[in-house]
Amino acid sequence: MKRVLPILSLLLITACGGGGGGGSTLQAEQDSVNKGEGSDQCAPDCALRESDVQQIVSQAVAEASVRGEAATIAVVDRVGNVLAVYQMTGASEVVRITSTSDSGTPVVGGLEQLNFIPSTLAAITKAMTGAYLSTGGNAFSTRTASQIIQENFNPGEQDVPSGPLFGVQFSQLPCSDFSERAGDDISVGPFRSPLGLSADPGGFPLYRDGIAVGGIGVVADGVYDLDKNIIDFDHDIDEIIAVAGMVGYAAPIEIRADQITLVGKTARFSDTFVDDLQSTPSDALPLSTLNNNDTGSLVEVTGYYKGLTVRAGTAFGTAASGIRPADPTIFFNENGEDLDAFVFVDQDNNNRYPARDATDNPGGIESNRLTAAEVQMLLNEAINLANQSRAQIRIPAGAQARVTVSVVDTNGTTLGMARTRDGPVFGADVSLQKARTATFFSGTGKIDGPSPADLLRGVPAPTYLAPLADPSDLSQLSVLTSPSPTIGDYVIALQEFLGVGDALESIGAVIAFADRSGGNLSRPHYPDGPANGPPGPLSKPQGEWSVFSVGLQLDLVYNAVIHHIAFILGAAPDVPNNCTGNTGFGDPAFSQSGTFLNLANGIQIFPGSVPIFRGETLIGGIGVSGDGVDQDDMISFLGVHRAGLRLNTGLGNAPAELRADRIDIPNQTSRLRYVNCPQLPFIDSSETEVCDGL
Repeated sequence: MKRVLPILSLLLITACGGGGGGGSTLQAEQDSVNKGEGSDQCAPDCALRESDVQQIVSQAVAEASVRGEAATIAVVDRVGNVLAVYQMTGASEVVRITSTSDSGTPVVGGLEQLNFIPSTLAAITKAMTGAYLSTGGNAFSTRTASQIIQENFNPGEQDVPSGPLFGVQFSQLPCSDFSERAGDDISVGPFRSPLGLSADPGGFPLYRDGIAVGGIGVVADGVYDLDKNIIDFDHDIDEIIAVAGMVGYAAPIEIRADQITLVGKTARFSDTFVDDLQSTPSDALPLSTLNNNDTGSLVEVTGYYKGLTVRAGTAFGTAASGIRPADPTIFFNENGEDLDAFVFVDQDNNNRYPARDATDNPGGIESNRLTAAEVQMLLNEAINLANQSRAQIRIPAGAQARVTVSVVDTNGTTLGMARTRDGPVFGADVSLQKARTATFFSGTGKIDGPSPADLLRGVPAPTYLAPLADPSDLSQLSVLTSPSPTIGDYVIALQEFLGVGDALESIGAVIAFADRSGGNLSRPHYPDGPANGPPGPLSKPQGEWSVFSVGLQLDLVYNAVIHHIAFILGAAPDVPNNCTGNTGFGDPAFSQSGTFLNLANGIQIFPGSVPIFRGETLIGGIGVSGDGVDQDDMISFLGVHRAGLRLNTGLGNAPAELRADRIDIPNQTSRLRYVNCPQLPFIDSSETEVCDGL
C-alpha cells in the first residue's frame, strides 16, 4: 500500500518548538559540531536544555494518554548521556525480544524470546540508536536501522545481499572497553548502550534548529522486535508516541533517511506522521505536573540515570561532550593544511587515544612494531581521504565523507583514534571493532603463544537462557540445552568451509582477512545474497539465524550482555570492560576467564577495515566507519597504502598473495571479497578504480 505524505505534516513536525530545518544542510552540518560562521564555539542552544527534555517527554505522555497506552520514554543527548527516563503507570516493566512476533516459527537461541529485559533498557537503547546513527547530514531512526541490518536488503527480497550495516546491532555494547560508563552527573561520552543498537521502530534523532542534539526512544507494546515487511506502513504504537515526543525537535526534512538512497534503494524513516497524532503537542501538560502522580514518574535506571530530575545535554563537538577539535599541529595533510579532525577526550580534556607506540613484537622482532609516528600518519592519511571523498549516506550530494578511524596493534591495543567533523557517533566503537576484527583473524603476529584458533577455543561457550514462564520470577532462569554452540565449533566450520585445515592455527599460515572477507563468512547465505547458498561458517544456519542470533559475532559477547542485564536487575556486579571471555550464567557465573583484549569490544561483520603489514609480517589493523561501507573500505585500504608511500618504512597493505580473496574455496564458485572501493569516489576528481592493482 502506498501512502501520501502530507506537506502540512512535514511542516508541523519540524516547525514547532525548538526544532526546525531552516538554513542550508551544509551549514547545519557545520553548526552541529560547533563551528558556525566566524565562531569556534557552540551557541547556548545547540544542546538539549532541561525545558526541551521536559517538553519532549510531556508530548509523548500526552499522546500515550489519549490513546489509553502506557509507555516508557527515554531521552538522551548526542553522545548518550541519559537526560530522562519516564515510565507511565501500568507500563510493561519488561520487553520480549523477538524477530518473529507476528508470524513464522519462533527462532530459539541467542537473545530470541528473552522476556525479562527491562523496558527502560530498551527505551534507552532506541533513543541512543536514533542519536548515534544521525548527524547534521543524515537523520536515521530505528526503523532505518531495521531496514539496513537484515539478511536481505531490502528485507523480504530474495537473492539480494544483506543490509549495508549487517551486524551493527552488536556495537556500542555495555561491555565495550571504548564506550564510557555513566556516573552521577552529565559527563563526557560516547556512552555505552544497554542493548547495543536497536532495530525496533520507536527511536528517533532529535534536532534543534537543524542541529543534531540527541534522541528519543519509546516502548509501549512490550515487544522488542523489527520490521521484516517494509512494503506496507505499520501502525506501531512505540513509533506513534515517539513522533509526538519529537514534534518541534524533528530532523530537517531534507536530511531524513527517506531522502537518502542506499545502493539505489530509498531508506525508511517513519511510518507515522503528525497527522496521525490524536493529541495536540502544544496542549501537553508540564512534566512537573506529570511526575510522581497517577500518570507516572521519572524512574532510576541503574548505571544510566538517577531518576531524580530531567537533565540538560552536552553540546556536541565541545570538550564537555567528549569529542572536540584536534590539534592542527598534529593533524594536517601533506601540504600542511589543517585536516579539521576531532579527537575523543576525557573529563580533563585530554586526548584519550593519542598516537602511541605498539605494545607487541610482530614476528618476534621489536622493530616491526608500529611506531607513534606511523600511527599518526595512518590517522592523517585516512582522515585526509575522507575529506576528499564523496559521502554515501549524507545530504547534500557531494558532501565529504564523515568517519571515525581506529588503529590497533596485534594485541588489540588501541594505538590511536580520530574522527572527521560530524561523523556519526556509532562509528567510533564500530571502527575499533573493525580494526580489531581484521587484525585478530589475520593472525597474532607472534612467533609463539596461542594462535587465533586457540584463543577462540578458549572463549567460554554462550550460555543461552530460556524465556521465563513468569517474567517477574528471575529465580526460574534456566540455560537452554539446545542450541548450545561452542566457540570452537566456528573454528572447525571455518576450516572445513575454506578447505584450509590450519586456518587461524599458526603464524606460518597467515591469511589476511579484511572485514569484508569475514563478513562474507558471517552471512546466513554464501555468497552474500543467494537464497540457496549455504550458511557462512561463522553464521547460524537458516531456522536458527535472526538479527538477535547471528552466530559467532553474538556468541562471543552473549554472556557479557547477559551479565550486564543481571547487574541492572541487581543480581551481579557490573560487567567488566571486556566483551569476550565472560562465563555468563555458567559455572562459575559472571566471571572473566581471560583478558581477550584482541576482541574487547566484540567483532564487526560489515566492511571497513584491513590488516596492516610490514612486508609479510602482520603488525596491526585499521578500521573506518561512518559514511558508507564502500567508502569505509576505500579509506582504510588507501589510507594504509598512502601512509606507506609517505613513510617508506615498509608499512603497507597485506601482500596480494596472502589476502583472503586468493583462497579457492571448495565447492564454491565465488571467492571471498577483500575490499570494494567506490567507482568514482573523490569530490574534485574523475579518477576511477582507485584501489585496483594495489
